[in-house]
This record gives sequence, C-alpha cells and structure tokens, in this order.
Amino acid sequence: MTIDEQARQILRQNDKGGYTLPTHGLYPYQWNWDSAFVAWGFASFDVPRAWDEFDTLFASQWDSGMVPHIIFHQPDPSYFPGPDVWATGQTPETSGISQPPVAATMARLVWEKDKAQGHDRLAALYPKLVAWHRWWHEVRCRHGPAAIVHPWESGRDNCPDWDIGMQDVDGSNVGSYTRRDIGHVDNSMRPTKAEYDRYIAMVQFGCSVEWDHQKIVADGPFLMADPGITFILLRAHEDLIVLGEALGENIDEIKGWASALREALSTIWNPDLDAYDAKNLRTGEFANVLGSGAFLAYLANAENAALDAQLERVWNAVNYGIPSADPEAAIFDQRKYWRGPTWPVLNALMAIGLRDANKKELEARLKEETAQLILKHGFFEYFDPIDATPCGGDDFSWTAAIWLTWAGRDLDQAKGAA
Repeated sequence: MTIDEQARQILRQNDKGGYTLPTHGLYPYQWNWDSAFVAWGFASFDVPRAWDEFDTLFASQWDSGMVPHIIFHQPDPSYFPGPDVWATGQTPETSGISQPPVAATMARLVWEKDKAQGHDRLAALYPKLVAWHRWWHEVRCRHGPAAIVHPWESGRDNCPDWDIGMQDVDGSNVGSYTRRDIGHVDNSMRPTKAEYDRYIAMVQFGCSVEWDHQKIVADGPFLMADPGITFILLRAHEDLIVLGEALGENIDEIKGWASALREALSTIWNPDLDAYDAKNLRTGEFANVLGSGAFLAYLANAENAALDAQLERVWNAVNYGIPSADPEAAIFDQRKYWRGPTWPVLNALMAIGLRDANKKELEARLKEETAQLILKHGFFEYFDPIDATPCGGDDFSWTAAIWLTWAGRDLDQAKGAA
C-alpha cells in the first residue's frame, strides 16, 4: 500500500458517515476545525464527501451563528468532558465554545476542485459561513482582535500564550472527575491536572450563565486576544468574499469585517517581543510569548521584516519546523502538546501564507520537513521538532488530509528547492 493509499484509508476508517473522527479513542466525536481540514483531504479523491463533512458540521450551528467545537453525535464514555458536563441543551448535544474558523478557507479550496459541480453545495453552505463570521465579529471581536473565552477554543489548547490568563482562573472547586485523555497517550505529553482543573472551571462558568456568550465575554474568568484565530479569521473573511462574489452575493458586510480586523492587528503587536502576541483583555497585559499563532500572520498577509527574522531564528533552532513555542525560551517543551512540538496541520496553514507571499523556498522547506516526519513515522497528531519523535494520537485524520493535499504533493520539487 502506498502512503497516499494509507492516508485515504485513514480518512475512510475514521469516517462515521457524514462526519470524521480526528482519531479513534482519544477523540471519539466530531471536532470543528478538524472537520474543515478533513473536508480538504476528502476533496483530493471524493469531492461530494468533502461537502458532506461541512454539511454535518454546520447542521449543529447554534441559532446565534456559533459553530461549536465538539458535536457529540453518539454517546462515548471514553471522553471527558462529555455532553453531560457541557450541558448546552443543543440537539445533537455540543460543547459550548467554538474553534478556529478555517471552514471558509477550506471550503474555497474544496470548491476550487470543481467549481461547476460544487456551486449548489457552496450556495447552501455560504449563508451558514456568513452567520458564523458575523458571530465572531459581533461577539468575539468587540475589543478589536478575535478573543477566546477558553484555551480550547484556540485549537492550541495549552500553549504558553494562555498562561497569564490561566493564572486568574480558580480551579480549586471544580470537584472530582476522571480524565480520559491520559489513558490514550503518554501523560507527559498532555496538559497537567492543574491546567485541567482550570479548563473545567471555565466550562462550569459557561454552564452557570446558560452559555450566554455576551455574559461570558463580559464576566467570564478568561478572555484573551488570540493572534492565531485573528489571522485565521482574517484570511477566512477574505476567502468568504471570493466565495460570495462567485455566488453573486453582496459582500460589503464581510469586507467591513475584514477591514476592521486588519486595522486591529496593531493592537496585538508586542514591540517588546518584536512579534504578534496574545493579550489578556482583562488586564491589557501581553503574554510575552512567541508562539506558532504569531506565524499564522503569513496566512493573512500580515507579515513584516521583524516577523521574518523571528521565523528564521525559531525555525533554525529546530530540525523540523515550525515549533509551536519558541525553542529558545524557558517554557519550551519539545513533546508537550502545544508547548513546543511541530504540528503538520499548522504547517499546512502557514505554507498557504508562505506560498501567497511568494516565499517559495520557505514553503518548499516546510513541505519537505513536514513530509519527512510523516514518511518516517506515519500520520501522528504532532511531532518532536528536534528528533522527530511521533507524539499524540496515531492515524490522525487531519495529518492524513494535509498529506494528500499539501505535504505529499510535488515532493521532488520541494526537495530541489529546499
């Protein structure tokens, strides 16, 4: 079996009929941004199935426009916190927070595979995408950049960016619970119990206000500007504009969102760090942490010479880019989830930006290094950026997806340019 066939097999074996598990065991439900990448992957060999993934995801969109980060299609006691803990009252049951809004960007990539056949599918999806973007603009961009109310919402759950905000969360009264994640992967690679206590405290606050996100933003225990989501949302706005134009829709509202968000980028530039940085919106304090979220600026055409220099420094300090935290900082942990490892899926997003910025040599280098990780060890969730040790879940859907769409494509050309 070729590696392309292995990747397709992973998507098929994780397919639950209209939605795809990130991986069996560790993540037994449908995750928001995982599904968007999975749709991109399916589009490499089954475009209708790609559109099905979007449809199943957006079928659980809240009336507010929010698309939740987990959809609990079927009961599974192997995962905590499950639907009983979130208690959102949705049907099907969902979590109460969102995740990085990559769907419009991925939908554009799927649509570009076959514009004629995909027109009707896109037309049905488009107003749902607009409603979700409107939710981000009206509820989460009230301070300018995109804000998160829980680290899980960022998709980069325990990255050092959130440490200063986590300090203000009291996790001492959450009660007893049994984690399930550490039963599937090495405990040393996962968030600590102290972090998990705070995560659950934030969930309990959301329950206490019946998941009213206006109240959560105003009074919740955690509110931070997220450079990663800000850049993903800005790029998604611009991709949504392209899709709207193709459908003959009025895109003035989306243009306004994109303009406002781009103007807000200056508020998350930390001159002391010489990079974009997360910010605690309760205190105005920067995290003073250079993480991979900052490098998603390339995706949104928001890079500059200072960020180029930071990228070169960080990347050259490891053997496989791009690390999720600064390898020269004290907080760096090369195998600890989002505190150091390299994530193929984030590399794919950054590569889109590097390609668009005409940084072809950097894109080729990133593709080659990402491909080598997968070729050596398979389709793992993430990898040690220094020695390539595979980490997290195996047979991971979004790693398979980005192999099929990016990392495994034109490898000979990538090697020649790297």
